[in-house]
Amino acid sequence: MTTAVITGTGWAVTGLAGVTDLLRPGSEAGPVFDLERDVTGRGLRHKDRASRLALGAAERALRAAGLLGADLGAAAVVVSSNFGNLDTVCDFVDTIAAETVTEISPIRVPHMSSNVTACWVALEHGLSGPNLTLCSGIPSGLDALAWARTLIVAGRADVALVIGVEPDTAPVARLHRETGADRWLDGAVALVVEAGDHARARGATAHAEIRGYGRTLDPESAERAALLESSAEPNAESRTGIGLWLGAGPAAGYPRTLDLSARLGRCSGALGVLQCAVGAEYLAGQPAGDPGVLAVAGGPDTEGEGGAAAAMVLEKPCEGKDSGHDPDC
Repeated sequence: MTTAVITGTGWAVTGLAGVTDLLRPGSEAGPVFDLERDVTGRGLRHKDRASRLALGAAERALRAAGLLGADLGAAAVVVSSNFGNLDTVCDFVDTIAAETVTEISPIRVPHMSSNVTACWVALEHGLSGPNLTLCSGIPSGLDALAWARTLIVAGRADVALVIGVEPDTAPVARLHRETGADRWLDGAVALVVEAGDHARARGATAHAEIRGYGRTLDPESAERAALLESSAEPNAESRTGIGLWLGAGPAAGYPRTLDLSARLGRCSGALGVLQCAVGAEYLAGQPAGDPGVLAVAGGPDTEGEGGAAAAMVLEKPCEGKDSGHDPDC
């Protein structure tokens, strides 16, 4: 059975140095990310904030996976963002209202597409495979990883770049404030997801394997579905719907649970990708046999919206095995 493994992560979150800030608060993790300082180069001037954040995270993830500059051909791009290029859309609407459509440059019209960020990433890195954006509420980030796994298992791609991004722009800030928020994410995180045999063939290290996924109307049912698919047993100390649960492991200093929204503010469509990026980097430092990671996103009364929830189980990959379901692992 083809597996989907995570081989690289890239962070571009304003005010955050990286995952160490979340796993070990107070540690020396280097300079915090700043978009204007850290994402530079030609062609960025007219791109929206979400796209620039995503490009920064994508470059870092590909570099971490050893794939930056490689010919990835039909690699896929899957983006999760609920607010994405909202600022561009609002700007177009304001311009049309004030000056009619004659003031809209045809060259800028493609920037109104909700898929524009995924397209910019694909163009930047020459990725010609499936290209899509999910805007499915709080579970959207975990949905994006599930879609990446589906594309890989179905043979549509050997590599998928998954990005969760939410920008802090004036229209986004207004919507958050209108629904009672006082803090929200400004940033992106990217994950390189590969077929297990593809990663092994190039000698890459797989930090985590996507083992289970569930999507239902409530967090409890989503968690049960993900655990059932992964054949994992829920830990006696885990609590349903808490956000991100990290296996015990032997490494001192790791919290058992993390609420990324409490740390970063509302994460919206980026939440699930952020959770799995933390989980993958956590598992990278754990020995085989670690209980794994459970991520849960969504549910009623979350970020001012009700509706569905999703859950995902990540586990430490088995060395030399294509399937984490192998009983000999």
